[in-house]
Amino acid sequence: MQWAGFAYLVAAICFIMALRGLSHPESARNGNRFGMAGMAIAVITTILMPNVVSYEWIIAGIVIGGVIGAVIAKKIVMTALPQLVAAFHSLVGLAAVFVAAAAFYNPGAYDIGTAGHIAVASLIEMSLGTAIGAVTFTGSVVAFGKLQGVFGSKPLVFPGQHLLNAALGLLLLGLVVWFCMVQEPWVFWAIVLLSFAIGLLLILPIGGADMPVVVSMLNSYSGWAACGIGFTLANTALIITGALVGASGAILSYIMCKGMNRSIFNVILGGFGGESGGGAGPAGDDDRPVKSGGPEDAAFMMKQAESVIIVPGYGMAVAQAQHALREMAELLKSNGAQVRYAIHPVAGRMPGHMNVLLAEANVDYDDVLELEEINRDFSSTDVVFVIGANDVTNPAAKTDQASPIYGMPILNVEEAEQVLFVKRSMSPGYAGVQNELFFRDNTTMLFGDAKKMCEDIVKALER
Repeated sequence: MQWAGFAYLVAAICFIMALRGLSHPESARNGNRFGMAGMAIAVITTILMPNVVSYEWIIAGIVIGGVIGAVIAKKIVMTALPQLVAAFHSLVGLAAVFVAAAAFYNPGAYDIGTAGHIAVASLIEMSLGTAIGAVTFTGSVVAFGKLQGVFGSKPLVFPGQHLLNAALGLLLLGLVVWFCMVQEPWVFWAIVLLSFAIGLLLILPIGGADMPVVVSMLNSYSGWAACGIGFTLANTALIITGALVGASGAILSYIMCKGMNRSIFNVILGGFGGESGGGAGPAGDDDRPVKSGGPEDAAFMMKQAESVIIVPGYGMAVAQAQHALREMAELLKSNGAQVRYAIHPVAGRMPGHMNVLLAEANVDYDDVLELEEINRDFSSTDVVFVIGANDVTNPAAKTDQASPIYGMPILNVEEAEQVLFVKRSMSPGYAGVQNELFFRDNTTMLFGDAKKMCEDIVKALER
């Protein structure tokens, strides 16, 4: 089967090129093409293997899954991508559990021994893949629920939760060892059920503000689950793909943790971000005055500005305001202003979310800068235009130790001479805390739909 090994190698190279391409918006399209090509090669190679004796169920699965995937891809909106990713992670984890169960009950079909006499190495791979897959499944379901608003974003904490998690982790380890010794079905299903419970207990205590990191970490878990099952199936492509997903997901999680000032170990163990209370209260409890204006006021300020920084966020994505925003920026440039975009690492609940939306509107990549590249420039900027970004601009992250976002690096928007903040209302951000920036003397609130506000500002600038 040298041809299969060569084909899997080509698929693996395509996956590596895909990851490389996806590391930058300018090369992301080619990265997607490499990924699709690699997956097509891997699937076709696997189907053509001589040990595949029946194609009916395989074809049925491809057709059903392909139709579902195509429908979702057509209907999904950009703002729902984070929860879609979480939902897909759950399916990867559940698939790992199903494959492990099939291998355990019919080991001869996978050439790993006979029932009751499975090789110990295969049992270890099988049990680890099962445990990680089951944790990924329930953890991803919870993450999906929190992002979708099915569950509340508030952390669910209780006394002794870390001790309980530690005890369940040790019990799971003991069950894995026992399973490798006795190979009893009840032990296998005990591992599955206990792992389901651990997945719930790890993610429920995590607040909504930290969900982006959780989704990234669950992505890593799904990769390692696939890798473990790849060893059980002796499938090189699955091992390599799982390892790539696991490693890249872990690296991305580390980068995001650094961007949010979180500990990677707390992400792995669960429950981070859940001990703190809640900083500032919700909008209804805050009667401090704010300055508000309209599109004419915003246009006047920006016409006088020599430098403008635009900070896009989730609100821009919801309103699909990126095209109107680009038109506004082009008018400001034609008026002689320097216009740039500032992107926070977790803006829009997913790394790269804002970059994709701006690329969709044909914004020049050279104008889009990350937090560490532009943060020092806010103090010398005339006007900052914040459109839908909330928690990532909140100065409370620097000063309020009781806030759940305390310590998270933020964009230094408050240092600019004037801040224009587009928002529908005074409601708090996803972290559930009020943004102190709203009440600063240099901030003017622009209440309304983000897309319509940008369109009205464009009209005012053209007059």
